Amino acid sequence: MDQSPTGYDVGALMYSPANAHGTIVDALKNERIPHPFSLAFCLEDTVREEAVAEAEQMLHRTLAQIAAARRETPFYLPLIFVRVRSPQQMRKLASAFSGFAELLTGFILPKFSIENCGAYVGAIQDIRRHTGLDYRYMPILESPSMLPLHQRYAHLAQVKDCLEAVSPQILNIRVGGNDLCHAFGLRRDAAHTIYDIRPVAGLLTDLVTTFAPQYILSGPVWEYYRGEGWETGLRRELELDRLCGLIGKTVIHPNQIPVVNDGLKVSAADYQDARQILAWDPTNPRLVCSSAESTRMNEYNTHFRWADRVLRLARTYGVKDSLKDPKSPSLQDFPHEPQGSV
Repeated sequence: MDQSPTGYDVGALMYSPANAHGTIVDALKNERIPHPFSLAFCLEDTVREEAVAEAEQMLHRTLAQIAAARRETPFYLPLIFVRVRSPQQMRKLASAFSGFAELLTGFILPKFSIENCGAYVGAIQDIRRHTGLDYRYMPILESPSMLPLHQRYAHLAQVKDCLEAVSPQILNIRVGGNDLCHAFGLRRDAAHTIYDIRPVAGLLTDLVTTFAPQYILSGPVWEYYRGEGWETGLRRELELDRLCGLIGKTVIHPNQIPVVNDGLKVSAADYQDARQILAWDPTNPRLVCSSAESTRMNEYNTHFRWADRVLRLARTYGVKDSLKDPKSPSLQDFPHEPQGSV
């Protein structure tokens, strides 16, 4: 990418086991995966402990092959991340993979909690100090230790406080739906969303409340990619993700990527109103007016953050409907920069 990625750019994050992706280089080179998307090579839950060392070696070879292919022929390069098992492994791989800095965006930190957040933050600081590389990181909030109500709020506050030391390097925060469902022995079918599982939905609400004012949060994985109703269910969950403040989604199959990207597009009405709000004349004594289609109220002080989010999504994923104003989303649509990581 021409500029540093933001949390909005991750979008559909496709997972691939680090030791089971023999065709990924060819798929990238020939652009057989719908894009935009991001790519995560997993060394954690998808790899048996005794196979980790071999998986690390395979991943090193894969990154070397991607780098070599890019030198021969230009092709779409997704943001690439490695999901690690521990802070110790992350330190090791950050050094071992330093030669692939042009490919590797950063690392995914699973089961991020008060038990390990200090160790992960220390590793992030050490990596930057020792390698000089500006990796980006995505903690996953999926630990069962967040579940007990009597300590949940204190737990989440401590995790957020711990992240402050490395906040500029946190690209976004991911939420783990399957691990949280597993804690209750539950699993949604294709006709229901994660928000229909009330105990998990309640926790997701607490995560958004705690972290969304400062960070971008992504939606949990959707397990279904074939069969009756999988796409309808995914589209419904994406709508609810957006309404609840979650942007992007972990995916497990290329079939899901176009659906997620379509769900990240913005409507023409939202796009036009967002442009109107962010282009507000600061000398205008009135901070409220009718929307572009005269159907709702736009108020600068109330809708500034919403408008910024809409235009950032439009720039990356586009606008769903035909526009009365044919101007394409661009950096010119951002007259103000938001505060913090969001």
